Amino acid sequence: MGLLLLEGGAEFGGQMSEPDRQAIQLAGGSDAPIAILPTAAAPDHNHERAGWNGVRWFQSLGASRVDLVPVTDKPSADRSDYAARLRAAGLIYLLGGFPRHLGETLRGSRVWESALEAYRAGAVLGGSSAGAMVLCGHYYDPYEKQLLPGLGLLSNCCVLPHHNNFGKRWVEPLSQLLPQATLIGIDEQTGILNDASGRWAVYGAGKVTLYRNGEGPEVHARGETFLLD
Repeated sequence: MGLLLLEGGAEFGGQMSEPDRQAIQLAGGSDAPIAILPTAAAPDHNHERAGWNGVRWFQSLGASRVDLVPVTDKPSADRSDYAARLRAAGLIYLLGGFPRHLGETLRGSRVWESALEAYRAGAVLGGSSAGAMVLCGHYYDPYEKQLLPGLGLLSNCCVLPHHNNFGKRWVEPLSQLLPQATLIGIDEQTGILNDASGRWAVYGAGKVTLYRNGEGPEVHARGETFLLD
């Protein structure tokens, strides 16, 4: 089984090098194939610009094999050639944007099945903001103000990205909707990575705030570790 990378947003602002470098190393080093999915940025036609920003960012960290896989909708998510590119990746990175579009586009698709195959074979799978949100059991769609089922890699969790900005405003309503879940508030330019034991480490510029079973906050700063279970 691979590892998960969850980031809180503003991912290419310059202070995310620490978690992203760590993810590159865990994926196999600078020669590891990296696949970037710009899907979440497609609804406002920002996927190409955001995707190439991601390519340039990972290249600036020393990665030599960065692939922008242009999955933007359901038909492209079912393309077998795109799925093959995901299956071969050592690091799969989901950009931020519109979480519902991302979650619904990937669910049940060939591309997502290939991403899961790569993850089960040891790849790092992660994303920022919307890209982190949809990996959990639940995610909140701020545009439609709805709680929706996620892709389920962290079954009893819900990520609150941009926690130091607007994400903390979601704590009260989500604590009522998900009283038994763990809410993971991740600041911008901050990321968390797990290890084989299930322990998570905090990297980057900000902090991570946990709200467990309707309680909290439990704050972890850069360099600290914690368990979600």
